[in-house]
Amino acid sequence: MFEAAELGRKLSKNEFDEAEPELRARLLQAQRAARQAGLPVVVVIAGVSGAGKGQVVNRLFEWFDSRGVQVHAYWDETDEETQRPRWWRFWRTLPPAGSIAVMFGAWYTQTIYDRVEEHDDDAAHAAELTRIADVERMLVAGGALIVKFWCHLSEKEQSARIRKLRKDPQSHWHMAPETVHYAKRYDDYARVSAHVLRETDTAEAPWYLIEATDRRYRDLTIGRTLLEAIETRLAAPPDGVELKTSHAPSLPEGEDARITVLDHVDLGEVLERKEYRDQIEHYQSELNRLAWDVFHARKPIVALFEGWDASGKGGTIRRLVRALDARLYRVVPIAAPTDEEAAHHYLWRFWRHLPRDGYWTLFDRSWYGRVLVERVEGFATQPEWARSYHEINDFEAQLVEHGVVVLKFWLHIDREEQLARFTARENTPYKQHKISKEDWRNRERWDDYRSAINEMVVRTSTEYAPWHLIPANDKRFARVEVLRLAVEALQEALKG
Repeated sequence: MFEAAELGRKLSKNEFDEAEPELRARLLQAQRAARQAGLPVVVVIAGVSGAGKGQVVNRLFEWFDSRGVQVHAYWDETDEETQRPRWWRFWRTLPPAGSIAVMFGAWYTQTIYDRVEEHDDDAAHAAELTRIADVERMLVAGGALIVKFWCHLSEKEQSARIRKLRKDPQSHWHMAPETVHYAKRYDDYARVSAHVLRETDTAEAPWYLIEATDRRYRDLTIGRTLLEAIETRLAAPPDGVELKTSHAPSLPEGEDARITVLDHVDLGEVLERKEYRDQIEHYQSELNRLAWDVFHARKPIVALFEGWDASGKGGTIRRLVRALDARLYRVVPIAAPTDEEAAHHYLWRFWRHLPRDGYWTLFDRSWYGRVLVERVEGFATQPEWARSYHEINDFEAQLVEHGVVVLKFWLHIDREEQLARFTARENTPYKQHKISKEDWRNRERWDDYRSAINEMVVRTSTEYAPWHLIPANDKRFARVEVLRLAVEALQEALKG
């Protein structure tokens, strides 16, 4: 594979100086056009150690308007990053619409390193490459442009560069600390890297193999390729990218499809006041003890609450956090996205709120808005919400792989109970802020939401992150049931 980048191509200084001004002007023009079009651009600069990746990034920073470019390196993993799922560090640095992010190695460097150094076996490595390809397709489907460059040097050229840098005190600082280590295992890294490039070279996010022996040829080729990629994308945006969904169960057709999972929830469950007081005190006490146990075990918890309007999500959350030390949790209410959130992929705002190991994040509504309100109200197109089931399942799988306890609660009430609660809110002064015209309008689309909820549960209730459908006509029963399930989940997590 890499033979194509070992042909000895060079560019004279005169040739470079003649071509650079026009390229620089066109890159600035393309950057302005991308900003106006709201196109986020991810530029991955990876390759052989010693190939001058830092020089490439510096050159791009000179050619572009630096105010619209973010540069990110990932070689030094912080404690904050190690206490969250692996992809958290990448999601938080994804560029907003209209900006450019230049990433050193991005999600590839650690993947290659882990396989060469045998931290990952073949199965784990293959799974990670599949995830990388899926994430890149997802980002492109969400509107991003991903341009990936692999800067290549032959083993002979790499060795010559290292010797030269070692002899010159003025240039030694150009060499990254890990360069010598990687050079000693050149063949191993070349073999694994070639496999990674083949497996992740897709139509949506192709690799560009760049011969890096001559820095002028390297930089000009990368600049021209990046310019063409941006101009091509702006001229002809893709219609959309479909993600693999073969693992998703099929929904039934015909009359039986009108019977949903919600129809099997027993809404007759009731707790009398005295029994409620006894049980909630018991489970809150038990949950408090277990919360400290999972804190010391460094297990994070993500709990999300979905449900019909007026189903009691806020009250249930308050009863749950009453059992927790305030230093251990954060409640994140989800409403319409802010301008900053809307400028990113819809999952971005949830990734950034993930808790550190040992802590809790509770979402009052969640990423499932994509396949509920955004689907029903038309804020997301059919291809957008249809591919979100796969995106959400993979997101939650990444959380669980890191050790996160994922709790998903749907609080279910019937239409009559909702009407009674809406009426009570309108007639009670201190509850009137809880009811709006939008609530009444959503109620008119009950059947549409019911179908969307059914498909959501069928497609995203997994063995690692199952849905808990909570009968909530009786608020006391719902609150105790959520606490009971939380206690059981923490007990199970502590066994591992």
